[in-house]
Amino acid sequence: MKQNIQRMLSQGRAKHVASILLTASALLLSTTPAAYAQTDYPNRPIKVVVPYTAGGNVDITARVYTKKLSEKLGQQVIVENRPGASTIIGSQSVVKSPPDGYTLLITGTITSAHTMNPGLFATLPYDTNKDFAPISLLTQISLFVVVHPSLPVNTLQELIALAKAKPKQINVATGGSGGSANLAVELLTMASGAQFTAVHYKGNAPGLADTVAGQTSMMIETTSTALPHIRGGKLRALAVTSNKRSPLLPDVPTVAESGYPGYDVTLKIGMLAPAGTPQAILDKLANEVASIARDPATQKLFAEQGSEAISSTPQAFASEIEADITKWTELMKKNGIKAE
Repeated sequence: MKQNIQRMLSQGRAKHVASILLTASALLLSTTPAAYAQTDYPNRPIKVVVPYTAGGNVDITARVYTKKLSEKLGQQVIVENRPGASTIIGSQSVVKSPPDGYTLLITGTITSAHTMNPGLFATLPYDTNKDFAPISLLTQISLFVVVHPSLPVNTLQELIALAKAKPKQINVATGGSGGSANLAVELLTMASGAQFTAVHYKGNAPGLADTVAGQTSMMIETTSTALPHIRGGKLRALAVTSNKRSPLLPDVPTVAESGYPGYDVTLKIGMLAPAGTPQAILDKLANEVASIARDPATQKLFAEQGSEAISSTPQAFASEIEADITKWTELMKKNGIKAE
């Protein structure tokens, strides 16, 4: 009898120990991925998808940051250009990738395709708010309201007055319906009550060429591409669309200073990951980006190209994306703007 009781107690202790071991193993397995991601990431090359062709503002931004990230992380960070369908093709490829931090997206985010596409297209193969994990902003770029010198105006106020006196007689070049330049014009129209006639091109480059040639009278174009023509006297800058003046042309007032408070159109480029990427990875990348953006050499490099190196937390970036989607979707609905 005594031996039976001892045997039962021994078996009970064994079961208890086994239960403890199983519980510990389960906890270890459940916590290992996050801990591993935080301490060992990255342990292999990282691919960064750029949904634009090589050579543009987004591609240049991506190559500067990926080069510096490679140095900081001790792993190759490789750019892959996947343009097409207003950035949808490249963006979708990232959404379909494993959320492990080894496939990222650098794209035009604020006042660009990423936040404009939800209002521009009836359907998208992903949910812009839910299927991406924002990491950080990288750069921001101002736009200038420019006119051909043959147009008899020297200020934005004079341009608006002329457009009101001659409704729809001033042709404005844009890079396409629903693009940033087109929506910047629409926002100016709503703010001022002036009416222009939009001439949509397949991209900003041909529109800019025709404005320089005098085929169209006006355009809202990025600093980097407009500046050489402004300095060469082929275009006249009337205002900058951001909420502060450009250090490259400090005498040119903002649209807000010219009588339209609250007007702000600033292009911003950012880095995102697939939704579900561990927060430890997002934070690590955001911290590295912030360090790169603060570097005086980085700031000088981008300033020379007409842009500004910036950074943000993942949470702040997510809030900005959500607000920008709402802003442009409402504007497109109100003006009946759709993808061509």
